[in-house]
Amino acid sequence: MAEKFKVKQEDKLLKFLFYTLNGWSKKKVKERLKSATVAVNGEVTTKHDFPLNIDDIVEVGVIEKRKISANHITTLEILYQDSNIIAINKPYGLLSVGTTQENKQHALALLRNQLSRAKGMKNSVKIFPVHRLDRDTSGVLLFATSKEIREKIMDKWSEAEKVYLAIVEGKPKELKGTIDQPLRLDEKEYKMHIGEHKFAKRAVTHYEVKKSEQKRSLLEVKLETGRQHQIRAHLSWLGNAIVGDERYGKKGDKLGLHAQYLKIYHPVKKRFLSFEVDAPAEFYNLLK
Repeated sequence: MAEKFKVKQEDKLLKFLFYTLNGWSKKKVKERLKSATVAVNGEVTTKHDFPLNIDDIVEVGVIEKRKISANHITTLEILYQDSNIIAINKPYGLLSVGTTQENKQHALALLRNQLSRAKGMKNSVKIFPVHRLDRDTSGVLLFATSKEIREKIMDKWSEAEKVYLAIVEGKPKELKGTIDQPLRLDEKEYKMHIGEHKFAKRAVTHYEVKKSEQKRSLLEVKLETGRQHQIRAHLSWLGNAIVGDERYGKKGDKLGLHAQYLKIYHPVKKRFLSFEVDAPAEFYNLLK
């Protein structure tokens, strides 16, 4: 739960935090600010020189979805771009593709507009999603500039390498292992069920514990197959649900899943390309 403090005189945010949280080390205060867990009058900020006015309300310990919103995103980080493919760093809380025609706040629409502005075009640039990430999963997301390129990439998708970082509850009994459990989608519950079934499909997930704290662990997860919700369902089956995963574990303010690395075969360059991006600071804070 967030702590609230009322500002009594004009100041800068970091200075205010230093003397208000005088029992904390300066390093800890800076980390909290950097990790987007400080809000002023209900709006999250990471600016150390954010100006404070008398009677402003400063909250510390804020990690709420309503405050870390994707609605204000206008520019996406492009990790790689050529005439055939574009890889971006999708932020947490942003849909990969819109679910309705009216919903334009998603990665596909934002990237189209961003590329169109860069080229000075009035009409949106055409791009096509190669794969998708869940709204609350951050990381590498790939687009193609034509349907033909997308299909060629998908033809060799089984050869793609996909590596995720996951923060889970507890610590797996084995520090390294493989989960080979079939999955089937329950369309009514929109949830994967695990186990043998006539409609279940093979699903294989490899994991390795990278770091453990008292109650949570950081895992590196590699997908051999790419079923919907595969990592979330498999880690829940293992007994170590992903932090903040309401569907397969316990409800939380943020999902501890990040798509760190993607390696694909480029159909035009005729060679493999890889894209990698580290998780944001607020992701690692979930480990604590």
